[in-house]
Amino acid sequence: MQKKFVTINNKVENFNKKINIDGDKSLSIRWALLASQAIGISKAKNLLKSDDVQNTLNCLKKLGVKIVQKNNLCTIEGRGLNGFIYKNNLTLNAGNSGTLGRLILSLLIKSPYKIKIIGDKSLSKRDFSRVIEPLKKIGINFYPPQKSKLPIYIKGSNYLRPINYFENRGSAQCKTCIMLASLNVPGITKIKAKVSRDHTEKMFRSLNVPLKIKKTDKYDYITVSRPNFIKKIDFNIPGDISSAAFFIVLTLLSKNSKLTIKNININSSRIGVIKILNKMGAKIQLKNFKIMNGERCSDIKVKSIKNLKGINCPVSLNSAAIDEFLIIFLVAAKSKGISYFKDLSELNQKESPRLTIAAKILKMMGVRLKYDSSSIKIYGNPNLKLSKNIIIKNFLKDHRVFMMSVIAALSFGGKWKIFDPDSIKTSFPSFFLKIKEIGAKIK
Repeated sequence: MQKKFVTINNKVENFNKKINIDGDKSLSIRWALLASQAIGISKAKNLLKSDDVQNTLNCLKKLGVKIVQKNNLCTIEGRGLNGFIYKNNLTLNAGNSGTLGRLILSLLIKSPYKIKIIGDKSLSKRDFSRVIEPLKKIGINFYPPQKSKLPIYIKGSNYLRPINYFENRGSAQCKTCIMLASLNVPGITKIKAKVSRDHTEKMFRSLNVPLKIKKTDKYDYITVSRPNFIKKIDFNIPGDISSAAFFIVLTLLSKNSKLTIKNININSSRIGVIKILNKMGAKIQLKNFKIMNGERCSDIKVKSIKNLKGINCPVSLNSAAIDEFLIIFLVAAKSKGISYFKDLSELNQKESPRLTIAAKILKMMGVRLKYDSSSIKIYGNPNLKLSKNIIIKNFLKDHRVFMMSVIAALSFGGKWKIFDPDSIKTSFPSFFLKIKEIGAKIK
């Protein structure tokens, strides 16, 4: 029987290392979904080998898509737009992935049968109305009609219409759902979207999907027209900044340490964590730039910093760091002064109520703070060191909560027992291997 927790009794010792990070999860899932709609065989190297991505591939296979995985190469033989093979009584399992659960709906909008979408316990608690409602306006049917959480049934239509959609949460998933749906909708789909990750826009452009974008400080105005076809897409997928962030913070909070993380996706809509940490006194450097399928990539160089300072975090950086705030809070805990983070209600809409759970963990560590449903104020202590026992459990097996706790244990000391190590399979299956590469000890 596999061990259900890890123990950490020692801080990490000083290190000077170079590491590689698993492929970007957002890019991996989007590549697979778009490759299934393409004409020809698409190839991806360094596709993330996580549960979320594997569930994506499994769903596509159930829809008649031929997929071959061998070593570090994945090939998908696309079936073209609306080319899925639909079967009666089909069930698609999104597992823990909100990205997959929401985006797969947009590719099923012409299914002649009801398709059941399910997920794990955590995903089944998350709100799907944010994508169900605009898809209904396009002409899609959902059953039961008023239900907004999984499991749910979707049935397509031959009478689809373009919509004007206002995305005001800063959710790239919601925006992408409508963009993917537009591939099978006649006419012009118009989207006004609060600024968020733009991976889908970059992929659309690389595939010559008819797309126009007008950018302002707060919103992107996007128009999409249905293409005649999508060409195959080959991609050497760069490392995930969200995964790299754990090691960036571990290096910042360790003594006399340096780290280079090779070939990371530094899309401008994803590097909020770097901008925030640099404002707090870090000196994170980006080196060896390159462009891959429209995505900007580079190596990341980081070193230990003694004099970190608090921050009144600009709300404008929230969407570009939404998956990294848990780890940013650890830096705030060790910084001089008060850090204030606001308008973060979206954090409680993730795999777990992350803002609430992060506050509880910080309190267990002895960090002084104030928080509510959308903000947190952290009173930093540069001399914070732990010697007590801390047990982390009952966090809905959230992978980012687990990894945050590991980094806290390795950075602040104390004796930690952290449950549900299998949760890392969701996004970062090689997490423990990378921890060991830099010399940390976990039992």
